[in-house]
Formats: sequence, C-alpha cells, structure tokens
Amino acid sequence: MNKVEEFQELRSLLFSIAYRILGSVSEAEDAVQETWLRFDGSTTVPTSVKAFLSATVTRISIDVLRSARVRREEYVGPWFPEPLLSDPYQDPARSAELADSVSMAALLLLERLSPLERSVFVLREVFGFGFDDVASAVGRSEAACRQLLVRARRHMRAGRPRFEADRQERQELATRFFDALREGDVTSLRDLLAADVQMVGDGGGKAPQLARAVVGAENVARLLASVFPLLARIDVTFEPHEVNGQPGAIFHDRDGKVLHALTLDVHDGQVQAIRSVINPDKLGHLGPVADAWAIDGELKRARRQMK
Repeated sequence: MNKVEEFQELRSLLFSIAYRILGSVSEAEDAVQETWLRFDGSTTVPTSVKAFLSATVTRISIDVLRSARVRREEYVGPWFPEPLLSDPYQDPARSAELADSVSMAALLLLERLSPLERSVFVLREVFGFGFDDVASAVGRSEAACRQLLVRARRHMRAGRPRFEADRQERQELATRFFDALREGDVTSLRDLLAADVQMVGDGGGKAPQLARAVVGAENVARLLASVFPLLARIDVTFEPHEVNGQPGAIFHDRDGKVLHALTLDVHDGQVQAIRSVINPDKLGHLGPVADAWAIDGELKRARRQMK
C-alpha cells in the first residue's frame, strides 16, 4: 500500500484514540489531520505504521489537551464532551472496552486524570497496546507507564457506579423513558428515575441552560413533564439515538436543525443521570445548528399562553 492507503486504513483508530483523549470531535479530527501531515512529510519508513501513527496522534492529542485544560477551567457552567453518535473504530476482541470508554460518564472520569495518565489508560486499557508502544507514544519508560496506569485505574474505579446495565436493559428503559417524555407523564418518569438522579446541561454560556443541576426524581420528573410538551407545541421534535454508546436523543427545531443532544446514564434499572449538550459549538458536526435563544423565547411565550 502507499502512504494514503496505509493512513486511510488506520484513520478510524486514530480518531477513536484522539477522541477519548480529548473528548472533542472537532479537536480529534484536527489531531488526525495533523498526524497525516506529519506522516506524509516524514522521510523515515517506520517499522510499524500503526505504532508510528498511533504514537503521533497521541502526542498531538496530549499537547492539545494541555492547552484545552486551561479553557475548560474557565468554561461557563458544566463541561461535557462533544456528543459522538457512532464510534468509527470497531474491534470485536475489545468491544466491551471500546463501548465503555466512550460513554459520557467514562469520558468525564477521564477528565480527572492528567494528560499522561489519560493517554496511557486509553492506549493500554482501551486499545490494548503493548507497554513498549505506550511508552514510545507518551515519551516515558515502560516502568513509568505502568505506574501511570495504576493511578489511572484507581481513579477510574473510584468514580464508577456499582451496577452496570446490559445493553438490552438500557434500551428497554430508554424506550419507556422517551415514551413517558412524549406524554408528559410525571408518574411514569418518576418511576424510571433513581432517587438521587441529576439532570445537568452544558450550554457553555452560549445557549440557555439550567442555572444549576436539578436533583431528585420528583424534581426532575416534574421539570421534564412540564417542559417537553411545551417544546412539542413549538414544533421541537426529538429522535431517540445512541449517543456515546448510551441511550439518548437528538432534538431538532421545526426546520430540522440540531437543538441539543441528550444522554441517559442507566444503571441498576434506573436513570441515574440525564446530560444535555446544547452549546452550539459542540453540535456542528451533527448538522446545521438551531438558534437555541430563539427557541427559548418561543418556549417562554408558549408557557405564558398556557397560563
């Protein structure tokens, strides 16, 4: 194969590595493009193209993440990863690790790690790279990488829920949740929510968002049941869709533009968290983006008319 063919064969892997390190679709795509430019401009013939490209995209992602950390510290409100509708890289031998590591909950746990810990964890734990390749990618010794992995595993275990839901259980619960949402059924919604459920939105100061997290099954159920029938009155629709490997939905305005992406964190037969990404900067890769402020104005007018 020539260079273009070799790179294209590995592009999905490179994006998936970069996305898990960065939590950003746009930044991951940029990292992959920069990796190609470096590969195309290199006169060295690597022993392993896969190892070379994976190391390159990892180093680029680490540099980007270090600068992104400063921006995220100044971010307005909660920060969530950019929603990913489908992971382009598939490996049947590591399907469980790949699916688990791309969820919103896992990506938020990865945010707690240092860039080096995060990169070592992603390469070794998620993609199964050998420690020699991991060490080469992050510029540390194999012994140091083993220690980084120990710390990363400890942080990730500490933040994980006790019970995992299987895929079918998650999907069945999500179907019931979105049916209740369409109907504005407070009782059915409340029954599906964990007692300490949290509903949190990421608007980044660029779209209307909850002033703070809404906590508790009763509070969240009443909020959902009051808002979504009003959204339907102003022709906002939603389409259930897997988001970051978890049950979710994409909301559209009357013109079909993307308003926000919503994900459900399901464990032990209940919805534990509801996360909504409405920051327009994080939705452009999903399609044309709606004017969330205009929708908010329509929503308020519809609410006044109902009184």
